[in-house]
Amino acid sequence: MLPQPRQLLRRSLRAGALATAFVAATLPAGTAQAAMETEEGRLAFDELRTFADVFNQIRQGYVEEIDDSTLLEYAIEGMLTGLDPHSVYLTRDAFEDLQTTTSGEFSGLGLEVGMDNGLIRVIAPIDGSPAAGAGMQPGDIILKLDNQPVKGMSLGDAVAKMRGPKGSEIELTIGRAGQGRPFTVTLVRDVIKVASVRERWLEPGFGYIRISQFQKSTGEDVGAALERLQAEETLKGLVLDLRNNPGGVLGASVDVAGLFLPGGQVVYTEGRLANAAQSYDATPEDATGGVPLIVLINGGSASASEIVAGALQDHGRAIIMGTGSFGKGSVQTVLPISEDRAVKLTTALYFTPSGRSIQAAGIAPDIVVERARLEALSEEGRISEADLVGHLANGNGEAEGGSGSAGGASALLGTDNQLYEALTLLKGVSILGLRRAPATAESVAAKEPAAE
Repeated sequence: MLPQPRQLLRRSLRAGALATAFVAATLPAGTAQAAMETEEGRLAFDELRTFADVFNQIRQGYVEEIDDSTLLEYAIEGMLTGLDPHSVYLTRDAFEDLQTTTSGEFSGLGLEVGMDNGLIRVIAPIDGSPAAGAGMQPGDIILKLDNQPVKGMSLGDAVAKMRGPKGSEIELTIGRAGQGRPFTVTLVRDVIKVASVRERWLEPGFGYIRISQFQKSTGEDVGAALERLQAEETLKGLVLDLRNNPGGVLGASVDVAGLFLPGGQVVYTEGRLANAAQSYDATPEDATGGVPLIVLINGGSASASEIVAGALQDHGRAIIMGTGSFGKGSVQTVLPISEDRAVKLTTALYFTPSGRSIQAAGIAPDIVVERARLEALSEEGRISEADLVGHLANGNGEAEGGSGSAGGASALLGTDNQLYEALTLLKGVSILGLRRAPATAESVAAKEPAAE
């Protein structure tokens, strides 16, 4: 049955009153009426009245009754979804999850994800997590969660569904480039304790630091890792591994870059708001003393990882190796709208010291090294001069038959070719640096034969 004219008039009046209330709430006190008298103000009023009409039609005619607060939350979520993948509406639970993630411990699968055309795309699995153990890869598309399509699901709802108590299972349907059909993988949720920094020796003198995520204390943790390495032996070169690092706290990325720079700008931001224009500088001291540095990145390196790589690349401090990074160069600001709700809104863009925008472009490596599976060819049966009968002795008095050893590099060849190439280049840069060292009177005297 169609509504009677009197009912339509009553609804229109209610809608107009609601629109007026919206306008008054969004403008400073005393300026709502003045704004409505301008052309832009009339446009805003008309659009808000349209919104109020739609709001009223839904609350009156939708097949199921929905309370006004829920409808307004849907409207807010819809507004933010239409902006960009990183602007989201935070309820109390979502805001607590955000704080938990940056603190370094939560229960779930260990995936950093983002929205991509209504589907959930994996940015990077977290080291040591169930997702990493199951072989999840950057770029994977999550199509279903426990056989429920994620199309139409908000990012917050999808993340909430993936979170859960330790030991519980969830089935993910995954689409992967180069794979013919979607496949399923069952993951067991666990408490994700993100150890953001790990260090070790690749070979004597050549260190390795892995940063899996930028947390509040990551700068301090990298500084401590450098101290531990340098306390054991002289550091000749370092590999900083930022592959599959989804980013995190901006301040931590500035701290980490500052450990390898003698000062200067790390990153700056620009946006519409006056306070969106910020510049962040490194502390004036290189904690490594300027040793050769190689930074590894790939498609899973995002946000804070790209800030570090971009700063070190622009300052000529490091060689960037691997594949192009993710390209997440936007700044999100958490804006409280009540005691238990907030909006995470994109308010600015990141720029490297040379003025490059990271957004949707990423960081291009200086040397491209694709991930590949390599195998060393055996040289068994090879004959050298030392094997020949009657060969001349070594005139320098050195042991015969020594061909050198690849050391830790050989172990990396079949497991991580990108790290293998980084170590090889690092050793080459270090050797070249030593050979180019300026001659001193002492070094020349040491090479001259002693007088008889």
